[in-house]
Amino acid sequence: MDVNIKDIARISGVGISTVSRVINNKGLVSNATREKVLSVVKEYNYIPNSNARNLKTTQSKNIALMVKGITNPFFSIMIKEIERQVNLRGYPFLIHQVEDGTDEINAAIQLVKEKNLSGIIFMGGTYNHSEEKFKQLTVPFVLTTITTSQEVDPSIFSSVTIDESKEAYKATSYLLSLGHKSIGFLAKSPLLEDTTGSRRLLGYKMALEEHNIPYNSGFVEDCEYSPSSGFNAARRLLNRDRTVTAIFAASDTIAIGAAKAVLTAGLSIPDDISIIGFDGIEMAEYYHPALDTISQPGTEMALSSVGVLFDLITKHSSHQHIVYDAVLLKRGSCKMIKGR
Repeated sequence: MDVNIKDIARISGVGISTVSRVINNKGLVSNATREKVLSVVKEYNYIPNSNARNLKTTQSKNIALMVKGITNPFFSIMIKEIERQVNLRGYPFLIHQVEDGTDEINAAIQLVKEKNLSGIIFMGGTYNHSEEKFKQLTVPFVLTTITTSQEVDPSIFSSVTIDESKEAYKATSYLLSLGHKSIGFLAKSPLLEDTTGSRRLLGYKMALEEHNIPYNSGFVEDCEYSPSSGFNAARRLLNRDRTVTAIFAASDTIAIGAAKAVLTAGLSIPDDISIIGFDGIEMAEYYHPALDTISQPGTEMALSSVGVLFDLITKHSSHQHIVYDAVLLKRGSCKMIKGR
């Protein structure tokens, strides 16, 4: 049975505008109504985008998500939403994990040969991809959470990102505004060029420079995006220099481990050491104490990534570059330094 949006609304017992809000994930809809509409959408295999429907009838191709850092809890939020949006459009969806040390573009070029792909979303990875490498991709693609630091014609690729340096500057400036001068920085590969860690380190340095505070390489620790690695990095930092009064962790998972290290050392958060994370994952809110963080709009970034990709697939628009703002969430793990 070939149904349209009016049919979905009638069968669901709701208005057309409500169906539209559910499909586009915009506006307020109760969970019960959302589930009811999605159930009908799935039952009747309704494909909301008419262009996507036309494509679907002529070619059954996969949408691939190339993920570097698949264990990142922040990515899991985005992956879930990307999968939902791709499925709503009636396309098969596959997730391909890219190991550290593997070039994600090369992996995608190989996957295009092996699978019947109509589009690719890249999540995580490095920023050093060249224009020549992008041109080897024969299907539409979008970079999400990453972009390129090389001089690449913006009309040959799309991206959905935040400004990593600006947001790290925001976090560091917040700590500086509370009087902290000895601020530890924990991130993955902060000293390697073209990594997320290096871009967040740049924002950290910019804030220090603005406040006339010399950069101290001894306050920087390289670690994985995991609580255990964050714990070990913070412990190394505290064992080396007890003058540290604040820690900026480049992910909430690192921040959770760092907080454990601070508490294990017999110190208090935030009375002895303030901690701020990055990403805005749910776990950090329910850690004790709840952790301040720079919260990325993961769901919105996921929606935009799929929207931009299908605009490219259906030739509805050319390449786009969308930059979202993150939000500083203050939950109580940072405070004014003693004696200020």
